[in-house]
Amino acid sequence: MSGTPPDPSRRRFFRQMAGELVSSAAHVVGVVAEVRDRTAAEAQSLLGVEAAEGAATGSAPGPGVALGAPSPTAAPTASPTAAPTAAPTAVPTGFRTPFRFETDDTLLVIDQRALPDALVELPVRTAYDAARLIREMAVRGAPAIGQVAAIGLALSGWLARNAIPRSRDQLVRTAAVHLAAARPTAVNLGWAVGRVREAYERASEAGVAGPEIAAAMRAEADRIVAEATDDHGRLAAFGLEALPDVGDRELRLLTHCNTGPLAGGQFGTALGIVQAAHFAERPVHVFVDETRPYLQGARLTAWELAQAGVPHTLIPDVAAGSLLAAGRVDAILVGADRVAANGDTANKVGTYPLAVLAARHGVPFFVCAPISSVDIGTADAAAIPIEERPAAEVTEIRGIRIAPPGTEVWNPAFDITPAELITGIVTDEGVLRAPFGASIVAAVASRAARRAGAVGD
Repeated sequence: MSGTPPDPSRRRFFRQMAGELVSSAAHVVGVVAEVRDRTAAEAQSLLGVEAAEGAATGSAPGPGVALGAPSPTAAPTASPTAAPTAAPTAVPTGFRTPFRFETDDTLLVIDQRALPDALVELPVRTAYDAARLIREMAVRGAPAIGQVAAIGLALSGWLARNAIPRSRDQLVRTAAVHLAAARPTAVNLGWAVGRVREAYERASEAGVAGPEIAAAMRAEADRIVAEATDDHGRLAAFGLEALPDVGDRELRLLTHCNTGPLAGGQFGTALGIVQAAHFAERPVHVFVDETRPYLQGARLTAWELAQAGVPHTLIPDVAAGSLLAAGRVDAILVGADRVAANGDTANKVGTYPLAVLAARHGVPFFVCAPISSVDIGTADAAAIPIEERPAAEVTEIRGIRIAPPGTEVWNPAFDITPAELITGIVTDEGVLRAPFGASIVAAVASRAARRAGAVGD
């Protein structure tokens, strides 16, 4: 791993966080309150950077503040992969989750487009703020998208709490539709928005007042965040048990895109398993696909692993085949934006070629996704919508054009990995094996029973 070694205190934080979540994943009481009540001083300590110039110590950073930069900077807008408008004094360090509450009615989310050069926080006060940041990739990763969308809809419900019922109903329903359409492939988005909308409808039908309706929506959004933390901790524990036994030598893993806390909300999925292995002091080395064209692997995964002190090597996407052919990979771990009922999986484009290569070279290929990313209503890959992204993401890198003007571009954000190429799907209900249809149905039922039991307790 190149660059300056991370501060040991931040590495200790990473290990402590992993240990708490893996050893007591079912105990999520207070998770949401901790996120909401984290002060600016605590956030700055966690980030390992100084407050931006002009920011008062002990007060929350304002909208668009780039922590660690010489002055507050706005989010990059010229290009989705453009560099921040003001260069930071140093690469931002510290390990943290993608959002926190500044106040009860303002969520601050990390602008993932600015990493690793600057750490910028953007405000979400309405469902429309959330939809815009999701659509423009400031927030990404299926679980994180779902959580931010749920909170955004709840915040809109709070703003409409004193409106007349007809106006409130129109506002909430329209906001929900707008949010759900922000990115079509990630199933967590529609699922989370649907849960908060259903909480609104139940409270409305009960005839309670507007503030109570808003409180019901917020409570449901809070549950989604807490459940994700629980689910991802359980997933990491199951995934740790499924990793190949390579004896005393270093375990070599390959991953694609970003699946850490930035994408997961609080913990992560595929990188959550790496986190669990790191906490268990199992020697591990991660090969990180750069993940073109958006470079989530190079910009985000490498950054998260660096803060954690996990040895890693960044590789061009096209080098993965040679790495596997040389026998240098023990297992491949990837995330998922949607898993169909038969196990077909939509994930960041470039995942399918890895699965083909893994099958060719006899390397285990694991999809790592909570049951919330399973779409039991989608029979197979044919019914999964594949989002197509703007051409500029391919013709430009950080605002610099690399292709001739007018070049035709096809830029699917995701591809489909057929179920037969998947060794196992690591979930919060265990590692599912083929035939996936039966194991997925059983896992969905198991999770529902577990949730019902938690509510009963």
